Amino acid sequence: MTWKLTSDRPIYIQLVEKLQFDIITGIYRPGEKLPSVRDLASEASVNPNTMQKALAELERGGLVYTQRTAGRFVTDDQALIRHISMELAASHIREFISTMRQFGMSDHEILNLIEEIMKEEIK
Repeated sequence: MTWKLTSDRPIYIQLVEKLQFDIITGIYRPGEKLPSVRDLASEASVNPNTMQKALAELERGGLVYTQRTAGRFVTDDQALIRHISMELAASHIREFISTMRQFGMSDHEILNLIEEIMKEEIK
């Protein structure tokens, strides 16, 4: 797993997003035990306190839970995972549309471009 962290946003937010992505895409499956804070921090090359903050944020959102003395686990709630997936997808789409509009494209042109690219992907 590659951790591409940048200095333009808080590191813990980037860690949250990366872990969300890893859960949504199945790298960490529902019910699966996550690596320890220290292991994740080492893998991401960040301070364990920063990783702890990111994991606490995921717990607040319900995507991760802690079992006393056993560690942290990914939620079994498939509906929650799907909901977060849809929220992240919508966020990326909004950002894309905003960028395309800055390029001066109309909504019709944006939709046509998406359709063309999707057809290319199918081939």
